[in-house]
Amino acid sequence: MHGMTSSPNRALAAVFGAVYLLVGLVGFAITPGVGFAATEGKDLIVFEVNPLHNIVHVAIGLTLVLASRTVRSARAVNTTIGAVYLLVGVVGLFLIGSSANIIALNGADNVLHLASAVLLLAVGLAADREYDPERLPA
Repeated sequence: MHGMTSSPNRALAAVFGAVYLLVGLVGFAITPGVGFAATEGKDLIVFEVNPLHNIVHVAIGLTLVLASRTVRSARAVNTTIGAVYLLVGVVGLFLIGSSANIIALNGADNVLHLASAVLLLAVGLAADREYDPERLPA
């Protein structure tokens, strides 16, 4: 059995998924009265969130948690979400202070998204490469 502890991709997907799910749920607790896609949100520690941002966090969290069930799905989802976060991190640099900032990004969000991208892409692309679906159970 190829367990979660022996798969960096499954472990990362489970941990990141749980964290993003929690952040999304806590976000809903602090954003009553904030416009759904308001460009100015509420602070969650040093990050800024609005209800749309919370939904994105919950969706990403659920996707990662569900993907952590198999090595193949964890690798695919870690790589995909890593690529999306890389794009969001770069685009986010240009959105702050603009009306297009519909998920209320701030500088801390951009740093977190870029750091998440690096870690997810690194693990998704480099770890578990020896995994052979023909040889090991998913």
